[in-house]
Amino acid sequence: MSRYREPVAASTPIISSAGFERLKQEQQELWQRRRVVTAALAAAAAEGDRSENAEYIYRKKELRELDRRLRYVQKRLPIVKVVREPPSDTSRVFFGATVELCDEAGEHLVVRIVGPDEIDPASACISIDSVMSRALLKASVGDEVEVAAPRGTQFYEVISIKYD
Repeated sequence: MSRYREPVAASTPIISSAGFERLKQEQQELWQRRRVVTAALAAAAAEGDRSENAEYIYRKKELRELDRRLRYVQKRLPIVKVVREPPSDTSRVFFGATVELCDEAGEHLVVRIVGPDEIDPASACISIDSVMSRALLKASVGDEVEVAAPRGTQFYEVISIKYD
């Protein structure tokens, strides 16, 4: 058995202005948190035997996770393109659209298409790279879209499209 993993497709480098500000804010918070963790790690290391020092081991792990996220954010911020205005054709679905859908059972669903760094399932913000978004792009009000989801193919009708 090989350890080869197929490369992950690069996410779309697009973000809203609010998402960009949140990413910059997260970077600042990560740097502040890193200072605290580094100080706690130094104090734990000063206690002596590191092999059985739970505090030291925990802080090393925490620092590794912070550094991983910091590296991602620092690489992501320079390459993202900030979308500040809605598209010229607001009658069709593009990035930043809030779309109301109706499925075959008559259930209504509202989703907002955002960048991969802004995904929030609690507020129904889906990535522009998702299967649902790909199916919705360029659709108009009244169009029926087919979404090839893991649970099977689902059909939705576009009820309304809004841009904030």
